Amino acid sequence: MMNWGILIPVAAVVMGPLAWMFTTWIRARHGYPLEGSKGEPIERESGALRAENVALKGQVGRLEERIGVLERIATDPAAHVTREIEQLR
Repeated sequence: MMNWGILIPVAAVVMGPLAWMFTTWIRARHGYPLEGSKGEPIERESGALRAENVALKGQVGRLEERIGVLERIATDPAAHVTREIEQLR
């Protein structure tokens, strides 16, 4: 016969960490901010990722500027564009 007297306290001790692991997994999967065991936020982005993000944001900014110039060229009258090109020479 099983001794239920020891099983209940062991289950109570094991369920706490399991529940914490499950909720942390759910939060990470859905993009919620993560917290450590003491409630402090956990940094998800490493230094390499942060540097790459900065470089990519700069590249996107330059591409947006170039697209703006191309849009202006495509929508301006041909005579105006020709005059601007000649001024640059």
